[in-house]
Amino acid sequence: MNARWAYIKLQNAIVSRMLRQTANSRDIQRDVLLEKVRLCADSRFGRDYHLRSIRNVDDFRRNIPITDFETFRPYVDDVRRGDPGALFSPSVRLLMFALTSGTTEQPKHIPVTDEFIRTYKRGWKIWGLKAHTDHMDLAKKEYVHLAGDWQQSQAESGVWCGSISGLAAETRPAIVRRTFIVPPEVGKISDWTARQYTALRLSLPSRKVGMIMTANPLTLVGLAELADREKESLIRDMRDGTLRLPEGCSSTTSNTLQRRIKRVSSRRIQELENIIEQTGRLLPKDFWPQLSVIGVWMGGSVSAFIPEVRRLYGECAFRDHGLSASEGRMTIPIEDESNAGLLDYESNFYEFIPESEFESDSPTVLEAHELIEGQSYYILLTNSGGLFRYNIHDVVQCVGFRGQTPMLTFLHKGAHCSSMTGEKLTEYQVATAVREGFGQLNLRVETVMLVPVMGSTPRYRLLIESHLNDDVENIAKSIDRSLAAVNCEYDDRIKTNRLRPIETKIIPNGSWQKMRERKIAERGGTQEQYKHTFLGTSDQFLTEL
Repeated sequence: MNARWAYIKLQNAIVSRMLRQTANSRDIQRDVLLEKVRLCADSRFGRDYHLRSIRNVDDFRRNIPITDFETFRPYVDDVRRGDPGALFSPSVRLLMFALTSGTTEQPKHIPVTDEFIRTYKRGWKIWGLKAHTDHMDLAKKEYVHLAGDWQQSQAESGVWCGSISGLAAETRPAIVRRTFIVPPEVGKISDWTARQYTALRLSLPSRKVGMIMTANPLTLVGLAELADREKESLIRDMRDGTLRLPEGCSSTTSNTLQRRIKRVSSRRIQELENIIEQTGRLLPKDFWPQLSVIGVWMGGSVSAFIPEVRRLYGECAFRDHGLSASEGRMTIPIEDESNAGLLDYESNFYEFIPESEFESDSPTVLEAHELIEGQSYYILLTNSGGLFRYNIHDVVQCVGFRGQTPMLTFLHKGAHCSSMTGEKLTEYQVATAVREGFGQLNLRVETVMLVPVMGSTPRYRLLIESHLNDDVENIAKSIDRSLAAVNCEYDDRIKTNRLRPIETKIIPNGSWQKMRERKIAERGGTQEQYKHTFLGTSDQFLTEL
């Protein structure tokens, strides 16, 4: 029996157990809560918030208010300076800080402890095992995973700061690690284009790639476009057994990657050249003919780019990456072609506020089993990294239950909502309208932004790069119609002349890339973590650029 398949069958007991225990997730969630409290009870934070006195959910809510990262920043800053006791009990081991952009100009440093990484990897294991049992051919194929670097910088204490995906990739079990043909060291290449080129150089020799995983569909679009744009260089490097690494790449990373570079068989090179001769392009749908599964975010604003990924990668199953962030994994999708996921009830403790009550001074706060199907909620997260009742600003919808456990789909970030006349446009609605608007014109989805413009009669302005100049008016009208279809309040405001139709504003080519680079430089995070918002607050950023 294939050794990998034997390992998968052995590990599948974890999946079966989780699915079986969904019937008892309420009690499990309460046990998880007390475990998270224990991890920090003997810290300065624990003393400040009387964690030792917490025995149940009521105590928890009485002692700790709803929080954001600024609540924890003073404690985290002390941990960064070498005082883990500011946030954690003595038995807790700190492994790294996950870097992510914050709502202020300062990036967030999310503590990653040994318990945090254990639960994080467990959630990914369940995701992967379920995908394998649904696609048994994967046991004989190879995988491409585009992870980040967990050693980007060091805190004052010497603890590494970076991407948690990199740490998870570096600590995979050996039997699993062999199936991933892009090694974690690729994530240490700081230049984004060079990193993607290296990933292609290492993975193109294989025609047995069965699964590719990354969070952001824009990463996959960029990877495919780079493969086509650099096809001659890639084939030349494969024929010569070479790899051009950028200046500044560390000697350790360079040596590790160079050892993995070999000449590629003439048969494979001929196959790739035949693809170019026949199609004029070099795209994943042709050079990875055995691709079975793509694991990527399918919900929220980035859902607009899924049709383009399908066009570039061909007919294969899409499995949502799951609602996850540097602060932790929250859902585990268990079916193809759905952005709904099972709440990861064994890893973190969750509370939910109805979206309609979020601005209330005393909102209703619910446990997971109390959600109502069809309703939308903000998530409050309590994890193993010292964050309690943490408002992650994600809005999700409950689309059903498995036992006592909700199935959730990500809608949008809570901050991305606009309502000049009561239309209450959300990021999710705008992303849907953009996807459908471009689709109705048989155009590929482009990066655009809708921004509110106040006036005697307000309207929304569509910011669009100049290479689409010939189509902009039709695109604006198509998105306008789609918005009216997904938001009845917007439709009503347009029909009653309380809102004027969308107008367009042409912006220079490259504006979105400049904005992306600026935000990453200001707030931290990586290219992979960056999510373009289709709904902006104003076009002031153009002046700043």
